[in-house]
Amino acid sequence: MTDQSVAAAVPAAAGAPGAERGTARRAVAPLAPRARLLPALGAVYRAQLSRARVARIPLLFVATFQSVGIMILMRGVVDGGSEAQAVVAGSSVLVVAFVALNLLAQYFGQLKAGGGLDHYATLPVPPASVVLGAAAAYASFTLPGTFVTAVFGCLLFGLPMTGLWILLLVVPLAGAALAGLGAALGLLAPRQELATLAGQLGMSAALLLGVLPPERMPELVVRARDLLPSTYGVEAFARTFAAEPDWAVVALDLGVCGLVGVLSLAVATWAYRRAAVR
Repeated sequence: MTDQSVAAAVPAAAGAPGAERGTARRAVAPLAPRARLLPALGAVYRAQLSRARVARIPLLFVATFQSVGIMILMRGVVDGGSEAQAVVAGSSVLVVAFVALNLLAQYFGQLKAGGGLDHYATLPVPPASVVLGAAAAYASFTLPGTFVTAVFGCLLFGLPMTGLWILLLVVPLAGAALAGLGAALGLLAPRQELATLAGQLGMSAALLLGVLPPERMPELVVRARDLLPSTYGVEAFARTFAAEPDWAVVALDLGVCGLVGVLSLAVATWAYRRAAVR
């Protein structure tokens, strides 16, 4: 059979009833099921943690060095007591704010501007796993820097270290709240530059409202401080420096911090869905 006869036979075969049925069967074949939330969350978390470990460790060093420098400057102004406790607690949580809020806002702003959201949208993973996985990765690797800052602050101001274990609760809870806020800012910003600006402003708010002792602030600023998610983590950590901490109030502060974290991550997930479909 010549090449011309073969070419003529192919369209005829394609128009045969059996071929049409085979094409229809292939067209209605079901897609692969979507990945479940927890396995997808674990995969995104591991991928983001590996990326953050390589690209963000220098910035984590900068965040730790920045917080330590702030405490050294405040040492010339604050002698001790509740003001020193507020400075050490606020500087420690500031490490989390720098990474979880500032850097995550920049990351999602860059992801949105560069078309990275289109890549995630093609994957069979729930939107919540992308947001939660990235937020957890950015928040979790701040723990070493937070501990280093807290230990240095305790030595600098002569505070007890018996309550440092509370950071194991403060870092993930405050990190979730700040990471959700950072992700939402990065996803809702219309431009990448505005996402970077929003992250910087959020970190500045955490610096001014979290590190400075509330006793020296005007009443209006104290009210604004209550709106910052990390404030409750700072308060919970600062209360553990007391000779007899009020653990009920500490638990209440941690509970509020966790509730704000759930709400901020929910808003970030909604913002991710909104940005992914545009």
